[in-house]
Amino acid sequence: MLRIDRRLLAHFDWPLLLLAIAVIMCGLATILSASHSTEALVGRALIQQTVWAGLGLIALLAACSFDYHWLDRYAYWIYAATLVLLIAVFVFGAWGGGARRWLRFGPISIQPSEFAKLALVVSLSSLLQRYAGEGSLSLRAVLLAALLALPPAALILRQPDLGTALVVAMTTGAVLLVAGLRLRWVAYAALIVLPVLPYGWQHLKPYQQKRVLMFVNPSADPLGAGYHIIQSKIAIGSGMLHGKGYLNGTQNRLNFLPEQHTDFIFSVFAEEWGFIGACMLLALYVALLLRCFVAVSRARDSFGVLLAFGLTAMIFGQVLVNIAMAAGALPVVGVTLPFFSKGGSSLLVCMTAIGLLMNISMRRFTF
Repeated sequence: MLRIDRRLLAHFDWPLLLLAIAVIMCGLATILSASHSTEALVGRALIQQTVWAGLGLIALLAACSFDYHWLDRYAYWIYAATLVLLIAVFVFGAWGGGARRWLRFGPISIQPSEFAKLALVVSLSSLLQRYAGEGSLSLRAVLLAALLALPPAALILRQPDLGTALVVAMTTGAVLLVAGLRLRWVAYAALIVLPVLPYGWQHLKPYQQKRVLMFVNPSADPLGAGYHIIQSKIAIGSGMLHGKGYLNGTQNRLNFLPEQHTDFIFSVFAEEWGFIGACMLLALYVALLLRCFVAVSRARDSFGVLLAFGLTAMIFGQVLVNIAMAAGALPVVGVTLPFFSKGGSSLLVCMTAIGLLMNISMRRFTF
């Protein structure tokens, strides 16, 4: 099953792989900068992320080495396995940052919510492929897709992890739209969701409520709930046009900027490299996403199209949420920047997604 057909190697998507590696290398350099000011973290964060990058490369090659239709056959088993992991978090999970999101196996920690995103895309693609040729999705198809998406979204939100739950919702919506969701159903969903928002607000954790309120007016609590976003915006703005130079970001070095390795790593990069550097990083992400869309265009069956588009939407949604959060355009929700932030599970899932996109692109000539 894991044997690569040599005929497919001629269609190996090197540009997609090289773009992903380029973002990872920028991320490793920024992780080194984000950790060099804290003596206990010197070298350790970089070594850990480098190891995960190597594992991610292995996962990418493995994801290229089998016919992706195998995922269609076992989609719901994969989905069920990730649900079990999400449930296990509440029993055996480790606490960190006020949330219970990780499962530890000796020295290794994994975040099941990251794998749940990938499993959801696979299961949604398997489900909706049978309806994709009808021109527009039926109400039955939309309800079945919602039933697939709600359990992992609810479990992730319960951890609590509002950011990943938001990415799950965005990815689900994107897959539904490309499968043929009628726009009027979107309007109906909005009418259903709006009355439920007050109920949902009551079930947010107090710190999550504060983060949403601070999005509107962070200066109302500059040393409390508004601290993260204020320091992030200061870091980005202080980089100005050319930046302060590599390893010279003051917000980072003086530890004013929280979560430098993960949620706010874009702020570290922008402070050191300035507006020009931030634009170059965004251009790199745009090039990566455009190459992902090339894989979508090369898919030759409904399952391949939905899977490729869902994986692309998953990466895009996470990039959008993280950078918008760091810039103050969204509330602070705690989402890593794909391929860039420190986080083994996130990097492993993103590399697997790239491998599956390459898989779909490579096999366009086998139909």
